Amino acid sequence: MIISRQLTGLALAGTLFGLSLSAHALSPVAHNGTDIRRTSFGVPHIRAENERGLGFGIGYAYAQDNLCLLANEIVTVNGQRSRYFGPEQMTVEQRENRVSDVFFTWLNTPEAVKAFWDAQPGEVRDLVQGYAAGYNRYLAERRQQGLPQQCQGEWVRDIGAEDLVKLTRRLLVEGGVGQFAEALAGATPPQASAQASSSGQAYQLADARMQRFALDRGSNAVAIGSERSFNGRGMLLANPHFPWVGGMRFYQMHLTIPGKLDVMGAALPGLPMINIGFNQHLAWTHTVDSSKHFTLYRLQLDPKDPTRYLLDGKSLPMSKQTVSVQVRQADGQVTSVSRDIYSSQFGPIVQWPGKLDWNNQFAYSLRDANLDNDRVLKQWYAMNQAASLQELQDSVHKIQGIPWVNTLAADDKGQTLYMNLSVVPNVSADKLARCSDPRIGLQMIVLDGSNSGCAWDIDPHAAQKGIYAASQLPQLLRKDFVQHSNDSAWLANPLQPLTGFSPLISQDGQPLGLRSRFALERLNSLNKKGPLAVKDLQQMVMDDNVYLAALVLPDLLKFCSGDPDLDAAGSKPVCTSLKAWDGRANLESGVGLVHFQNIMGALLKSPDAWRVAFDPQDPQHTPRGLAIEQPAVKKALSEAMRASVESTAKMGLKADARWGDIQVVSSGGQQTAIHGGPATLGTYNAIQSVPREDGKLEVISGTSYLQVITFDDKGPHAQGLLAFSLSSDPASKHSRDQTEAFSKKQWSVLPFTEQQIEADPQYQALTIHEERQAAGKVAAQ
Repeated sequence: MIISRQLTGLALAGTLFGLSLSAHALSPVAHNGTDIRRTSFGVPHIRAENERGLGFGIGYAYAQDNLCLLANEIVTVNGQRSRYFGPEQMTVEQRENRVSDVFFTWLNTPEAVKAFWDAQPGEVRDLVQGYAAGYNRYLAERRQQGLPQQCQGEWVRDIGAEDLVKLTRRLLVEGGVGQFAEALAGATPPQASAQASSSGQAYQLADARMQRFALDRGSNAVAIGSERSFNGRGMLLANPHFPWVGGMRFYQMHLTIPGKLDVMGAALPGLPMINIGFNQHLAWTHTVDSSKHFTLYRLQLDPKDPTRYLLDGKSLPMSKQTVSVQVRQADGQVTSVSRDIYSSQFGPIVQWPGKLDWNNQFAYSLRDANLDNDRVLKQWYAMNQAASLQELQDSVHKIQGIPWVNTLAADDKGQTLYMNLSVVPNVSADKLARCSDPRIGLQMIVLDGSNSGCAWDIDPHAAQKGIYAASQLPQLLRKDFVQHSNDSAWLANPLQPLTGFSPLISQDGQPLGLRSRFALERLNSLNKKGPLAVKDLQQMVMDDNVYLAALVLPDLLKFCSGDPDLDAAGSKPVCTSLKAWDGRANLESGVGLVHFQNIMGALLKSPDAWRVAFDPQDPQHTPRGLAIEQPAVKKALSEAMRASVESTAKMGLKADARWGDIQVVSSGGQQTAIHGGPATLGTYNAIQSVPREDGKLEVISGTSYLQVITFDDKGPHAQGLLAFSLSSDPASKHSRDQTEAFSKKQWSVLPFTEQQIEADPQYQALTIHEERQAAGKVAAQ
């Protein structure tokens, strides 16, 4: 047992959040300390007497594993990257530091951060303050040992509750204005004096990020009820697809306050609670939803002044906020650079060249519903404590704090639940028809900003002005199954379609994604064989089935066998590899997978490539097949094959290359082969990777935290994996261990009971104390 040294007043001061927090700084801490027990793969089981102590343990444990990651994210959300790293460098998300700083300085103003904090209940405040204190405690210890190489510098500092609030606000806008950072930072009135604006390449990167959002933050989920499970109780598969690096990287942990809280799962950096997990009676997960969480407003500008807009015929001035960021110059000097951010009453002006132009006639304003969502932490903590599926559902109905994800859950009684209860603008189908241009479509909602009648409706039953009440959103309680893979709510279970909602909430009659079609087909075939077992859910991910191959590979091979010009075109190696390919994304799968991805990436840009078009009356089986008899498709296919030959040659791939030789993840100078493949091919085990200079593909996102939960009379039985491992520190022994297990498809039992924890062969225990006397002295200052 290790007893902590007393924290200095200076270290603890970093955990306090100005005068508004002083009244809460005297919250009691654990008298007997906080226990951090580690089991296999270093997974921490944190136990304390109250929220302050629990948060203290979470922050300490997280810093042990991810000190540099969190320190870097703190710099980002405080808008200080240009100050410490220079304005032209890029963030993890490939965004210019200068743009990132302008955006986060605008987002996380002192007023916005204080308002968020003031809305938090005492339990959440204690968790957050404890987290900051625990992080600072470990940072102080690590400074004495020497900081890791990747975070040595003045930018690494003690943190406070306000820093964690800023991290949370960044998470909230991931599905909205966070995708428009370049457009917000670069918006400039026409004929205005020149301001530093984003480059064309920056907008190209931003567009690629937006297109990739559902892939990088997608997910699969299946909840099985009593009618289909092996023991008549609930089962849950959680398979979120999230980034493997940066501020959206999951962390695995188990949290306990005896008699009040006992929950295990995964959380995002800086959050002192579980986002996806399980407790004694239920398990839940999230999938990124297809609902809209923001709308654009097209403003009609005053002809006399492009910084004024017309609303109901009246000219109104845009508000102007001057944002200043500190920028390190080439000579090392730091100077202040200012940027003006304009807003209408709907929200900030965004300017995207060629898409959302600000000229003398129009400008575009963005309203993000989650900017006013101060309930997200309270929401997840209530879910952590839910003792039944009904309590879970009730908490979401009441709090409405889920930002941009669906929730699927199963309980020990054999019930399953699907909820699309996120924060969605209250814009009915009728209002949409009146207030938007149908030629724009529904991919991005653009409303008429010159008409006050096009403002979001207010429902007195909603937890926030301008959003839909929970009772108006899709939800489904069943005893057979519910599933979801980032489509609309429409066919969470085809036996009970969810229809008739505003297009901002859910759109029915649209093609299903390939992962959803795979899941529905697999669940149907499994049902014919009998009750589902744990291995059935695990194999949905781990058999690495490429669903699209079943739909089109026969046609590709038919084309290969019927085209006499293959040799002349140099495409014969493609056909040979396709014929030898097993239709999966296993480590042993051949180079045919690479050719298949290249070919289909080109062909599916045209809806005419399908032999059987989408039929809304048969969404589970259409579209399918390739129209290889059509000259245009035949030509496109030949060109795609030739291009794939050239592409694989540039990558240096040989005919006998294995997928495990191609797709890897690097850590500490070592590489691990990773199975799984692109979600666009219908690979349930979705893995997103990018080309490297050596011809390999480096994994950047995809399957992250995996859990399969079942129940019996004694409680939950959990198996899981954290695909990228617990620690982001290359020097840690827990930076690659679970990654290697994932590569070998080896799930682990997740110790939940005291007996399981203490019996774990890698069990280690540490008790830490936060000195209450020191905390009181600081609070009184």
